[in-house]
Amino acid sequence: MIVLKSARELAHMRAGGQILAAVRERLRVLVRPGVTTKEIDVDVEAFIVARGAKSAFKGYRGYPATVCTSINQEVVHGIPSEKRRLAEGDIIGLDLGCIVEGYYADCAVTLAVGAVPPRVQELLDVTRESLDKAIVQCRPGNRLGDISHAVQSHCESHGFGVVRAFVGHGIGRQLHEDPQVPNFGEPGRGPGLKAGMVLAIEPMVTMGSWEVRILEDRWTAVTEDGSLAAHFEDTIAITENGPEILTRVEPGA
Repeated sequence: MIVLKSARELAHMRAGGQILAAVRERLRVLVRPGVTTKEIDVDVEAFIVARGAKSAFKGYRGYPATVCTSINQEVVHGIPSEKRRLAEGDIIGLDLGCIVEGYYADCAVTLAVGAVPPRVQELLDVTRESLDKAIVQCRPGNRLGDISHAVQSHCESHGFGVVRAFVGHGIGRQLHEDPQVPNFGEPGRGPGLKAGMVLAIEPMVTMGSWEVRILEDRWTAVTEDGSLAAHFEDTIAITENGPEILTRVEPGA
């Protein structure tokens, strides 16, 4: 069942989204050669808690940390560690969420650690662009497939693979609500989009095959062929006036 959100509920989700937007900007400074993924996680958790919010991920289905830190061929759900130090030329996907007054917000970004080859930078750029193209489709009267197709068509036109095993999702009182939001599909298909729907849209894109496997830690998903992967995500409210991106810094903020 798809739950439409009231103005009051959206206000709580907007507050959480703005905390995540601030964290995402902070990560651009934190991510550098030599830092451990555990250090990133500790900093982000303290930042979220200091603003009166709670980590959405820590303890969720047993996940042990606040931030999913996925390096290079890791697609999603990498676990922070004191033993994992970032190196020049790495890319790292950072996925995080928070809870404000019982309502969730969720976002992700993939950052380069120093300089990376042009094709790797293109992977990051195209994945981010595909999210922006998907967000444009978040309007009443469109269908869920329009979002999915926007991601798939943009990424595949640049020669990248779109992960099938993980998808975006509705979000609100729960971290994962209906509907599922695949990053592949046909336009004009699926549920109609309505004002009050809130979606976490999250392209997961690889430089090779779309196939993935889960490591022995039962969390970390990696590309089957060892190719690099990127992950971007925003929480989007669908309004009568079009999409509102809850997890980006508001103008004038």
